[in-house]
Amino acid sequence: MTTSSADPLERAPGRAPRRALVAGSVGNFIEWYEFGVYGFFATIIAANFFTPDGGSEFEGLVKTYASFGIAFFFRPIGAAVFGRVGDRIGRRPTLILVLLLMTVATTLIGALPTYATLGAAAPWLLTLLRILQGLSAGGEFGGAVSIMTEFAPPGRRGLYGAWQSFTVALGLLAGAGAAALLATVMSEASLGDWGWRVPFLLTLPIGLVALWLRLRLEETPAFRAAAAGEATTAPGPVAPSGGPEPMTPSGGPGPVTPSGGPERVAAPREVAVAIVLGAARIMGWSAAGYTFLVVMPSYLQATLNATFQQALVATVVANAGFALTILPAGLLSDRIGRRPVMLTGAALVVVLAFPLLNVLQEPGSSAFTQAVAVFSAGVVVGLMAGPGPAMLAEMFPTRVRYTGLGLAYALSNAVFSGCAGLIITEVVKHTGEADIPAYYVAVTCAVSVLALLTLREEGRRGAPRGRARTDGKNGESKENGQNRGNGGNGGNGEGGQNERQEETPCG
Repeated sequence: MTTSSADPLERAPGRAPRRALVAGSVGNFIEWYEFGVYGFFATIIAANFFTPDGGSEFEGLVKTYASFGIAFFFRPIGAAVFGRVGDRIGRRPTLILVLLLMTVATTLIGALPTYATLGAAAPWLLTLLRILQGLSAGGEFGGAVSIMTEFAPPGRRGLYGAWQSFTVALGLLAGAGAAALLATVMSEASLGDWGWRVPFLLTLPIGLVALWLRLRLEETPAFRAAAAGEATTAPGPVAPSGGPEPMTPSGGPGPVTPSGGPERVAAPREVAVAIVLGAARIMGWSAAGYTFLVVMPSYLQATLNATFQQALVATVVANAGFALTILPAGLLSDRIGRRPVMLTGAALVVVLAFPLLNVLQEPGSSAFTQAVAVFSAGVVVGLMAGPGPAMLAEMFPTRVRYTGLGLAYALSNAVFSGCAGLIITEVVKHTGEADIPAYYVAVTCAVSVLALLTLREEGRRGAPRGRARTDGKNGESKENGQNRGNGGNGGNGEGGQNERQEETPCG
């Protein structure tokens, strides 16, 4: 693909990546703001939709989290459908469609009549809207991360991908803040009657702003380059580490074969294996993130008899630790690699899960000690969430990146995030064991540690490099081609290796 003055990166080198960050992030913000609000108001939603006749609190929570979990199980379907569309027609139009679906579904939840008004149809309609949210959320992650990482300057993919996780934290904080504010200024009766609707209805103006931002977004250079090439399905060379031939750092079609064509497309089996491996690598992030950051309020209320306000404050503190860690973790992963940062986070959860939970359970613990415990829980999750998006993006070629990383993330979240509240609540109910959350996050993070040990780190280290440009004939990075010829970029002595191996698809 010829690089011309019309190319957004050539016309405005600093503007397009920043615009991609904002447009990609805003959809994630809305998605996780809503999921946070739903989790924080789980007990109120249960009373309005699932236990109108005064059923037990546990019964209502189980039904509410079942509806919560159903949305997660539709995420993989959304990831597959929208991912396929995004890999065929482009990231931009697909993300616009996803945003519209997400905004409409969330707003309608705020306007939905309760069981007292609509009868048995109310919980079914709520579940239907949750399914639509699940489909849109499944299509959001893959496209947003693709946009961010494909627009990222060389050597900054970890930082740019971390913005996806950062806006997750902002969304959860905004949801917790809205819930805490309403709980403070409104009576319990008013909050349960109509106040819980306000955060959902606020999604409409936020969604309109997000739509305006995405309409101004341009397609990524990597997708345009891949769409301009003719891929083959013939098997290609395999790297010594066992993965397919690496791609160019720009995310384009990759090294040129001896015949002059672009590199082959990864075989379906390779993509499927990479999806499963990617899901395993972020399993701990999914489970610990939802347990510590979303499910915790209901757990504290139902199991430890905390008040609604106390539970929300604890969640805000945990999310603050999460938010403050994400971007530094992503930046650090650009310098020392994704694996050591994510391994540290997963291993710390395994080690600290029980001590942190015991601090919350101990009646004699001071408020400060408990605040440090929940803040630390957020920090260790942030160590996994910061590098996670870039790690997934680097596992897949441009032509299947939207689908591949979206499915890996959606599958992990469907099983280990969507079921977190349901599993913890049900097991605690039947066993009376208050340490169930610690068992849950420790086991899932232990599996992630094993999966992360297989992550290859060739070329993910090094200082930021200069912007790569493409030649007009086959889309190959000129910088990449020069480095293959001289073995480096002259600046740090490692440029040749970094350019050739920074992005290893399907491995």
